[in-house]
Amino acid sequence: MGILIKGGRVLDPASGKDGIYDVLVEDGLIAAVGGGISESGHDVIDASGCFVMPGLVDLHVHFREPGFEYKETVKTGAAAAARGGVTSVFPMPNTNPPVDGVAMIEKINGIAARDSVVNLYQVAAVTLGQKGETPTDIAALRKAGVAAISEDGKSVMNSAVYREAMRQAAECGMLVMAHCEDKNLVNGGSLNESEKSKSLGVRGITNAVEDVITARDILLAKETGCRLHLCHCSTADSVRMIRDAKADGLSVSGEVCPHHFTLCDEDIPGDDADYKMNPPLRSRADMEALREGLRDGTMEVISTDHAPHSEEEKAKPISDAPFGITGLETGLCLAYTELVLKGILTPMQMVEKMSYNPARIAGIDRGTLLPGKAADITIMNPEAEFVIDRRDFASKGHNTPFDGRKVKGRVEYTLVGGRIIYRESPVRRTAPCGNVKEKNND
Repeated sequence: MGILIKGGRVLDPASGKDGIYDVLVEDGLIAAVGGGISESGHDVIDASGCFVMPGLVDLHVHFREPGFEYKETVKTGAAAAARGGVTSVFPMPNTNPPVDGVAMIEKINGIAARDSVVNLYQVAAVTLGQKGETPTDIAALRKAGVAAISEDGKSVMNSAVYREAMRQAAECGMLVMAHCEDKNLVNGGSLNESEKSKSLGVRGITNAVEDVITARDILLAKETGCRLHLCHCSTADSVRMIRDAKADGLSVSGEVCPHHFTLCDEDIPGDDADYKMNPPLRSRADMEALREGLRDGTMEVISTDHAPHSEEEKAKPISDAPFGITGLETGLCLAYTELVLKGILTPMQMVEKMSYNPARIAGIDRGTLLPGKAADITIMNPEAEFVIDRRDFASKGHNTPFDGRKVKGRVEYTLVGGRIIYRESPVRRTAPCGNVKEKNND
């Protein structure tokens, strides 16, 4: 029995469709997209008034398993993804032990097969043990199906080691995802170096901490020919350097996180570690540069850098608490509220940056509603207004500065492989797109 998604506004960058269509799902695949598809013999989701999009692809999440299951597990992280309309995730390798070889990839894949309701593409480490000394067996990881490598959580500070890893990645077509941070410049910083950090009496983190490594990584990508994706960019100069790299014809892409295009350091209310993330919330000028980079297409991806921590850890003062913010359950509503409703992006551009582009950059066959493709689908009600409530999160992590924030854009349904893995509770289902008709027995 198929599922017919009826009368929603289909937004599909791959086909260019932006209009009111029906979407028919059969045998886990998109069977047809068009008008007037018969309801007979199908379960029907009335999507009138809703956006029907290819399932979101998040290139940057932390699921913490193995080693830090008290913060998050594959099961709870996947549930959070489903609730946020995310159907494919790329967990970073900074677990305990790090994901630095084929055996660890196989272990994670086994956990995902058992516990994950979304597609999980595990990212592997650049160096063994993430110690920054010896490259992993990149060719073997690629042969095992790994799409990307990253040292996320830190940078490979030895440029010769990193260049060799990039060279090997280029040879086998592996994407390199870079966390740009010169650890020698961090100097124990907790917040962006500004009047805010001074007023709170904490050490600051300058823009150069990110920009120095951004410049290095782009130059090494140019020299080695590898595909480079710059994670969680936060500065105006990172945007400028990516723009210049693209103009030079380099295969360089960049992502922006919702917290960085929504908040700046001026918004930090006080000693509240929910506002502590790495890289930190930057100046208003940096935030505006990130928005402009998204608007003009320089920044191709919106990822969440979902980084859950325990309540006890985040209850500490800013100087002592860990970096990180949860994001899977708030990414879409923040992108819609802060970028689309404010005229920075069109709805189609938002879908490009949250689904089509990340899938294309990672080289996975997702992010589209073309017939014959996997039926990974997100249905969002753009008119549904709600208040973010951390107590409702499916994630184990409740560390968010957005608790109590009023937003628009509620996920009504998430489908993976044609199966509904999340739908909004009937109690809160007030919009037309929440109605489900049972199978027509005519």
